[in-house]
Amino acid sequence: MISATFRTRIATLLLGALLPFAGSALAQTAPSPMPAPIAAPAIPDSGAPGFADLATQSMPAVTVGQVGGETVSMPLQVLALMTGITLLPAALLGMTAFTRIIIVLGLLRQALGTGQTPSNQVLLALALFLTFMVMTPVFDASWSAGIAPYLDGTLDFRSAWAAASDPFRGFMLAQVRETDLMTFAGLSNSGPYNSAEDVPFGVLAASFLTSELKTAFEIAFLIFIPFVIIDLVVASVLMSMGMMMMSPMLISAPFKILLFVLVDGWVLVVGSLAASFNAV
Repeated sequence: MISATFRTRIATLLLGALLPFAGSALAQTAPSPMPAPIAAPAIPDSGAPGFADLATQSMPAVTVGQVGGETVSMPLQVLALMTGITLLPAALLGMTAFTRIIIVLGLLRQALGTGQTPSNQVLLALALFLTFMVMTPVFDASWSAGIAPYLDGTLDFRSAWAAASDPFRGFMLAQVRETDLMTFAGLSNSGPYNSAEDVPFGVLAASFLTSELKTAFEIAFLIFIPFVIIDLVVASVLMSMGMMMMSPMLISAPFKILLFVLVDGWVLVVGSLAASFNAV
C-alpha cells in the first residue's frame, strides 16, 4: 500500500516537470502587441468645414411648436397628443348624441330578448353612424368657425377654441334640462347665470350627460311596453294550459321578433331617435 508521503513526492515531481511546458504554451498563444496607430494624412484647408468641424458643432434643438412664446420639445408634444387621444371617448360620450342612441339600442336588444344579437359591434357601428348624421351640422359649424381658421393661421389657439366650441355649446344647451343644469350649478357654486354664455363648459357637459341618460331611459320605457305585453299574454296562455315548466321567453321571442319586423321597427326606432333631438 502506497503511503501518503510517497504520493505527495510523486505529485511534486510531476508538477515540476509540467510547469515549463505550460509556460511555453502560454507564451505562444499570447496576443501580439497592437501596432502603433497610423496618423491620418493632413488635409489642406480649403475654407469649407471639415469632418472635425462638423463633429464639434452642436446639433440644433428639435422644436416643433411654441406655447406662450416658448418652444415645446417633441416629448411634451407627444405627451399632449396621447393625452388628447385618451380624452376622445369622454368627448364623444359627453358632448354628442352618442349616449342617448347607444342606450336606446342596447335596451331595445334587451326588450327583444335576443341575447347578444345584434352584437355589440353592430350596435356601436349603427350608433356611430347615426351620431355622425345627427351631429353633422354641429361638426360643419365648428370646422368653419374655429378649426379651419386656426389651421390657416388666421386665428390663435384660444380664439379658435372658443369659436369651435360654440356650436357644441349650442347643441348641448338645446338638449339639457333646466333642473339638471341648476343642480350642477349648485354643486359647483357657480350659479345662477345671466345668459347661456355664462354657463361653464364643465357644468354644461355634466348636465347634458345626465339629461341624455334620462331621455334615453324614457324612450326605452316606451319601446319596452309592447314587448312586455307580449310576454304577459304568452305567460298567461301557458299558465292556463298547465305548461308551467315551459319558459315564456322561449315562446314569446319569435312573436316579438315577428312584430318588430312587421312594423319595420329598426326604421321607426332610428327615425324616432334622430327626431328626438332639439334643433339648435
